[in-house]
Amino acid sequence: MRVLVHGSELAAATAAAALASVGHRVSWWPHASADWSTLSESGWLTSEPQLMARLGEGIAQGHLSVLGAGEQPEGDDFEVLWLALSPEQREEGRATVAELSSRLTADAVLVNNSTFPVGETDRLAAGLGNGRRAVALADLLEEGRAWETFTRPSRWLLGCDDRDAERQVRELLRAFNRRREVFQRMPRRAAELTKLAINGMLATRISYMNEIAGLADTLGVDVEDVREGMGADSRIGYEYLYPGCGFGGPSFSRDLMRLADVQSASGRHSALLDQVLDINEQKKETLFRKLWAHYHGRLEGLTVAIWGAAFKPGTARIDHAPVLTLLRALWAQGVRVRLHDPAATEALRERLGDHPLLELFDGDPDEALEGADALMLVTEWKAYWNPDWPRLASKLKGKLLLDGRNIYDPAHVADMGLHYRGIGRRADP
Repeated sequence: MRVLVHGSELAAATAAAALASVGHRVSWWPHASADWSTLSESGWLTSEPQLMARLGEGIAQGHLSVLGAGEQPEGDDFEVLWLALSPEQREEGRATVAELSSRLTADAVLVNNSTFPVGETDRLAAGLGNGRRAVALADLLEEGRAWETFTRPSRWLLGCDDRDAERQVRELLRAFNRRREVFQRMPRRAAELTKLAINGMLATRISYMNEIAGLADTLGVDVEDVREGMGADSRIGYEYLYPGCGFGGPSFSRDLMRLADVQSASGRHSALLDQVLDINEQKKETLFRKLWAHYHGRLEGLTVAIWGAAFKPGTARIDHAPVLTLLRALWAQGVRVRLHDPAATEALRERLGDHPLLELFDGDPDEALEGADALMLVTEWKAYWNPDWPRLASKLKGKLLLDGRNIYDPAHVADMGLHYRGIGRRADP
């Protein structure tokens, strides 16, 4: 099929590479806000496993063309228009669809892979003209695993009100539907709401678990025992039951806000979503509060090492990442920060500029420990799981380790002569 992919989101880049890899003729038209020259140097894209290599293969094989700044897609016989825009670009999306409708075949299908408000696919369909159809395909990609989740999906959540459109989308994605049937079809508006509802549920589980972790701290209970007990209940399971220092990320956070907007626009106020978001913002300061309590509020002049800035392992993105809130709190108290992250330091430089209380490292994590009074683990990159404990203990002047993801064994850390503070974990006496 001849496919036009429009957008500069991770979903657009992944779709362009994956569809070209199985023989479709793909033209990728990035959004003007981030053209190809910008995208090809962006940390979040270049750090995504396999993706840049797959894009390069598609270009080299002639199956993929990427339009540069100011270029327009050529030809007028596209069979598929794949839209992967950010929520803020939906008005432009409608105008673009109307503009491109004359470039599509009479039976073309629009695949809306954007996270837009519920009902937006219906509005996009109105701009296509007679004979053309639109479907909502939920963006279920996982950052850090985008290629894998697209090419070996656990499911496709397809919002489709037309059998012919469903057949066309099935043919488009047939190469990624061979192991087992992965399409779950429902009406368009239902699919759009389901995507938002999924992330709302996951966020609720995380925030609830963080509330339980806070209660465990107060009661002197190890939250790991509670987590294992809850997860063993078949009605609950273990997924997303890990307490921590807050969640972030562009998709997760935007979906929650979008779901709240949908509620508000429908005349319904969601007190539950408000609480989920409030709990998460409070949790982003939890490591700071533990540092404050340990030093009885006397923080000025301290140096803190931070391991991890990206909102999750496997990505260079820092959108809504807990580290941003944490840095602001530390700097307000005059704390110097030495921060290591294997992928996200450039994003931090772009976001924060040169700050007198910040040093960034992306080589050996131990570099950040020099002269530090405490270590905060914020993002659970695998490189942090098994440090050289004697060396770590010798470098930390204050012997304090604040584990924001509960990846360490408190007893083992205490045996190394360190003070351990986790999220709801039993600390050393």
